[in-house]
Amino acid sequence: MTDSPFFNAPLDPKEKPILDSLLYIRDKLSLLKGDKSTYIKSNDVLSLYNEVIKQVQLLNDVRAEEKRPLEQNRVDKILEDCFQLISLFFLTIGRNNEAPAVYSMCSTVKRLLDHLAEANFYSAKDLDGIETTFATMRETLQRGKDTYSPHLLTLLANRLDTCHLILEELYRRLKDLSPELVPTHEKLVSILRSMAACNCRKTFPVGEVRGFQDQLKQMQATMVDGQFVGADGTIPHGQEIVVPLLNRCLFWADLCLERNGKIEERFKPIYDRLLEIRNQLERITLTQAWSLRETDLYSYQRQLDKIDESRIDGNFEDAQGHKADLHAQRTLLYLIRRSYACIYSLIRSSEPVSEALLPIFNQLQTLRRCLLEVKKSGGVSSPRELYPYSMKLNSVDNMRVDGKFMIGHDIPEGQGSVNALLAECFDLAYELRVEAEDHDDSGD
Repeated sequence: MTDSPFFNAPLDPKEKPILDSLLYIRDKLSLLKGDKSTYIKSNDVLSLYNEVIKQVQLLNDVRAEEKRPLEQNRVDKILEDCFQLISLFFLTIGRNNEAPAVYSMCSTVKRLLDHLAEANFYSAKDLDGIETTFATMRETLQRGKDTYSPHLLTLLANRLDTCHLILEELYRRLKDLSPELVPTHEKLVSILRSMAACNCRKTFPVGEVRGFQDQLKQMQATMVDGQFVGADGTIPHGQEIVVPLLNRCLFWADLCLERNGKIEERFKPIYDRLLEIRNQLERITLTQAWSLRETDLYSYQRQLDKIDESRIDGNFEDAQGHKADLHAQRTLLYLIRRSYACIYSLIRSSEPVSEALLPIFNQLQTLRRCLLEVKKSGGVSSPRELYPYSMKLNSVDNMRVDGKFMIGHDIPEGQGSVNALLAECFDLAYELRVEAEDHDDSGD
């Protein structure tokens, strides 16, 4: 079990049985998460979800009676662990579009937004993507209002509102940026991120960082009296956003080249740990369709949360209480942000298909890509060339029982997605065969 960040024990003895029950539920969730011998079944997840909701109701009753509705202690932290696991389980069983699945995404978005606000460099495109995710989450909550516990829905709605306030503040910081300076601003954000990534490579790419430095100096050379000038010779508004960002980029380039990718030895252990987390998440991103069980993300989330919350007033400190220098501070924060961004991307791209059906779904996706490539390259010269595709499609189709893909006696979630993909593949193969037959007829 990955440790959660520390919280005080509950003071009210009435909360002790609730804490014990939640710890027991979390252990059961952890055992279920770790069992890779079989796929996760919906009934197991729903049963544990209902157990958690029962404890939430008891906790709310106790705190309402004692007039302590806003108290936060270890019960709340364990409850958060349970909801986080339940949420990831909902993704694993393919119920992505149901309210409990929103919890893990909401928690990850909150972390990302907090880091964007702290780092204070991001583009409007970053925020637009998160805004779209918010809209999807709100739609999911709306659909679940008659199905899921009002305790859960209220909790999630409040968390979304909190996140949206941060998002609005981030948008506000960019509101004075002239459209004319947007491309410059986006390029600076991209360069700063690229240099941060270079700084974490096994072999520090001096030439690449110098290349970014040259680009920055070229941008600086176009300025007049320390300001960026528009195409018509006027001074666009938003200089107070772009000019400090350029100076920050130049300073970071100098600092990275000076350090040559070497972090302070005091913070090397935490750096190595964060680097390994980021590398593992990026590898999962590349092979997600074939290797990801969404519940695996829980241990990464908890490790990152613990490291992130170990900071003192926002600063990393060594065992003696001495703060990290600027280079170490920014490097460690970059790795945390990048890791949270990977988790966000993985959750967002999770398919609404149970892991039991994922092998079939992935095969059909590969088949669909192949058929699209064949169509894009001009089709086939003879229907015979489609035999391998047709044989594969028929073998998948024959796996269905009364139109459903069965695993033993179970009907896993995601039937609609898999059947729709199978139908699309059949349609593509049919179109290619008709085109080939027409070609043969015209040749005759």
